[in-house]
Amino acid sequence: MPHATLRRSSLVIATAYLALTAHAAPPQVVKLGFAAPLTGPQAHYGADMKAGIVLALEDVNKQAPVIAGKSVKFELLAEDDQADPKTATSVAQRFVDQKVSGVIGHFNSGTSIPASRIYADAGIPQIAMATAPAFTAQGFKTTFRAMTSDTQQGSVMGGFVVKKLGLKKVAIIDDRTAYGQGLADQFELAAKAAGGVIVQREYTNDKATDFASILTSIRAKQPDVIFYGGADTQSAPLTLQMRRLGMKAQLVSGEMTRTDNYLKLAGNAADGVIASLAGLPMEKTPGSAALVARVKARFGAADFYAPYSYDATMVMVQAMQAANSTEPARYLPFLAKTRYSGATSAEIAYDARGDLKHGDITVYRADKGKWSVMETVSGI
Repeated sequence: MPHATLRRSSLVIATAYLALTAHAAPPQVVKLGFAAPLTGPQAHYGADMKAGIVLALEDVNKQAPVIAGKSVKFELLAEDDQADPKTATSVAQRFVDQKVSGVIGHFNSGTSIPASRIYADAGIPQIAMATAPAFTAQGFKTTFRAMTSDTQQGSVMGGFVVKKLGLKKVAIIDDRTAYGQGLADQFELAAKAAGGVIVQREYTNDKATDFASILTSIRAKQPDVIFYGGADTQSAPLTLQMRRLGMKAQLVSGEMTRTDNYLKLAGNAADGVIASLAGLPMEKTPGSAALVARVKARFGAADFYAPYSYDATMVMVQAMQAANSTEPARYLPFLAKTRYSGATSAEIAYDARGDLKHGDITVYRADKGKWSVMETVSGI
């Protein structure tokens, strides 16, 4: 009997020891990839996007998450794709080789689209900032958006300019990127459908800063409005050059212009410029406002991409927790069925293509160094 008691005691001690050592074991690392321009003229976009992801993963890790019975810690692998499609595909292949569980990115449509094929072939879920319709039109099951598409945004702005502002004669310029051209294409279709007349369409590139010849040609057509599809590093000098040429046409653009960086670059010339942005105004999304405040306190600067990347990260993590697995093939179906209340929307959900089901577009006007809300179109 004493020997049996001793054996039982030893078993209890051994079991307790195993439980303690298992609890003390370091958490399993779950790698998530992030790619965006982190250097060059678009680095401010990438930095804002990264800030949201960093805060999201910190918030998740503070909760000591457990998946499939194991303690896990999420780790971010950040890459600079330089807003370049070729670099983006190299980055995507590195993420595949590093066996990331998912990717938040890329930022630009022109980088997200070529990278998406690599992720799709590897079965790795991707939630991108890409807004070009072509991103999800490819039919990959692994592609999801963090923001509304250009189809939604361009359509709203085309109708708004012609019907609400009464500006019929329209000139269009785009930077020939997947984003800029896609947004301009959708704007043109909507403007025509609303009764507008396209008097001229011109093209530039995403590195250009001299628009004198394009603007001189457009000025001869006397348009009521000029729509620009592209980034703030081009729309700001475009604005300044319009003012120098004495052009009175209304300048309208998309969310890559509706930034504090644009206001800083364009200065007083920005007054009166109109730009659209996906989502409700920040004052109507308290979670978004609070997150931007956190980003400013932590990183010194913030725009509006951080809340979207924060939500995208949380959506991906939630899908893993729902599937009880960090394996892409296991949690992908749960990601597709996402229903998540986040900083940017009361319900983030995807349709069969990975587009957001609920899209709100807000139109803003620049005035004295600030953006003010003109109108919000909901339920697109």
